[in-house]
Amino acid sequence: MKIGVLTGGGDCPGLNAVIRAVVRKSDTLSSRVVGLRNGWKGLLDPSSMDLDGKMVSGILHIGGTIIGTSRTNPFKDAGGPEKALKNLRILGLEALIAIGGEDTLGAAAKLYEMGLPVVGVPKTIDNDLSGTDFTFGFDTAVSTATDAIDRIHTTAESHNRVMVVEVMGRNAGWIATFSGIAGGADVILVPEIPIDLDEVCDLILRRHSRGKSFSIVVVAEGAHFVEKPGAGGELVLQEAPKDEFGHVRLGGISQVLAKAIEKRTNFESRYVVLGHIQRGGSPTAHDRVLATRFGVFATEMVHRGEFGKMAALQGNRIVAVPLAEATATLKTVDMGIYGIAKEFFG
Repeated sequence: MKIGVLTGGGDCPGLNAVIRAVVRKSDTLSSRVVGLRNGWKGLLDPSSMDLDGKMVSGILHIGGTIIGTSRTNPFKDAGGPEKALKNLRILGLEALIAIGGEDTLGAAAKLYEMGLPVVGVPKTIDNDLSGTDFTFGFDTAVSTATDAIDRIHTTAESHNRVMVVEVMGRNAGWIATFSGIAGGADVILVPEIPIDLDEVCDLILRRHSRGKSFSIVVVAEGAHFVEKPGAGGELVLQEAPKDEFGHVRLGGISQVLAKAIEKRTNFESRYVVLGHIQRGGSPTAHDRVLATRFGVFATEMVHRGEFGKMAALQGNRIVAVPLAEATATLKTVDMGIYGIAKEFFG
């Protein structure tokens, strides 16, 4: 069997671990693996590379993806889906493993309905895909953010400042919640709950009234205010133009928030945007293991003919769930976990 594999969307620690697992498992099943370069773009405008044991040797711990990625949407242009199906046949591929998040796997679900023999692997540092307890890349992003918060604590305490730390999270605040808890943040703000500026400032004032001289606020990039003069509840953007999946580029909520906190509390405030460092670098041991398990299971799914499904972690087991189900709704933060975080606010 000849199997194609692609990585779509933003880069993520653990992608190479999945690719390595697919190739190694395919070897044991007498199958060939072809990497499609730069996500769906590699299928729409055919660009491929043969992957074998030598190609994937030594990539387990390396971040990024050796086959490249992009935010190409096969449904963006008329005739794109038909072109993808046609090129799959031209390349001689009998199956495809798509590694990606909501957008990449959402496209995979639609293409499956049109006849594409595809299996999905859940990848997103945001951990917002339904059907799986965790996605690979999330643990690494949380570890990176937590390390940054630990470092920011020292400068915040030294200068008696309020430090606002902005982490990734467009629609779901999983990174903010987990890194905020792990890093001992005094306030955690997520997209699921609009920011009440009065409440945030009251928490900080209450903390300082108890003799504390600094505060740490962790905010997800997609968080928004309950109301804002002239633009109630709008997101803070870096750029207004949208990508092929209709997403604007977020960023800047921490700067707006830091200025507002300083104005209301008179406490010197600074902001830090962690940005893409959360995506880069070597995956944690947890993500290396999870990515490897996903890659092996996805390859087995292909050989069982379980197309239109995604490898998912449920409890401690890897199971197959329908792609349509996994991409139907975003998995937002568990309010039970967020409730635990709130116990330590202020």
